[in-house]
Amino acid sequence: MESCPICSKTEFKNKLIVRDNTVSHESFAIVQCAGCGLQFTNPRPNATEIGKYYESDAYVSHNSAAVGLVNQAYKVARFFTMRRKVNLLNKLAPRRGKLLDYGCGTGHFLKAAKSAGWQVSGLEPNARARDEASERLGQLVGQESLTSFQPGTFDAITLWHVLEHVHLLNETLAQLTALLKPDGVLLIAVPNVESLDAQHYREVWAAYDVPRHLYHFAPKTMAQLLKKHKLTIRQTLPMPLDAYYVSMLSEKHKAERAGGLLTVLKAGYKSNQYAEQHEGQYSSLLYVVGRRTPAA
Repeated sequence: MESCPICSKTEFKNKLIVRDNTVSHESFAIVQCAGCGLQFTNPRPNATEIGKYYESDAYVSHNSAAVGLVNQAYKVARFFTMRRKVNLLNKLAPRRGKLLDYGCGTGHFLKAAKSAGWQVSGLEPNARARDEASERLGQLVGQESLTSFQPGTFDAITLWHVLEHVHLLNETLAQLTALLKPDGVLLIAVPNVESLDAQHYREVWAAYDVPRHLYHFAPKTMAQLLKKHKLTIRQTLPMPLDAYYVSMLSEKHKAERAGGLLTVLKAGYKSNQYAEQHEGQYSSLLYVVGRRTPAA
């Protein structure tokens, strides 16, 4: 990338070199824009090359059959958070109309929302996850194209740890905004590069997840990006379970002296305690977003 997608500045500072511990074991650079502070993976595989970096049976968000302790922990966390996600959605958009889950993975959230009375649609670029989601929902999940929907279609659009994967950041946000009804709500969950666990684990922080994560957001840079699209953050909500899951993965990625369960629990607890005392800088954050000036 030659210019920042938020402020268009062309001066970047080298931040970290991070290894892909999941698939390729290659190393990638993370840079920070000298203008707005956005961090991003640069250079990165292009949209046609990135697919091979998702080809792992251990990548649980694309494969519900993935096994191992970390994946079991992910599934337990998913079980407990699914009801919370649907309850939050119902509260934010009580008429329970049309929902789009962009990057829906294996479709667990969509199934829960459908059971709660939502008319659901999903898009998922990964073929294996898309097939599983279609089977789980009993309806076809699309591949990626947002142009198949009419403007102003959806009461709610969700991106659960998806925006950091999107190559065409501004184009995609513009399309998603156009698909929202005037009073619609956009839910964006992303890792927080300013969390304590990010500071503690540095280059082995699992939520960098290079090169699959192209952008590494902080509350300030997220607000700037959304402002560019005439969107505003109505609420920023914590995702406290993520601190434990990310710490577990990060300990696994350490080359030596990896800690056990107690180390993981301490790291997650300290991260959440830090967030409570430092303006909500949790490991992951959920941004509740709407248009800055909704139409009448």
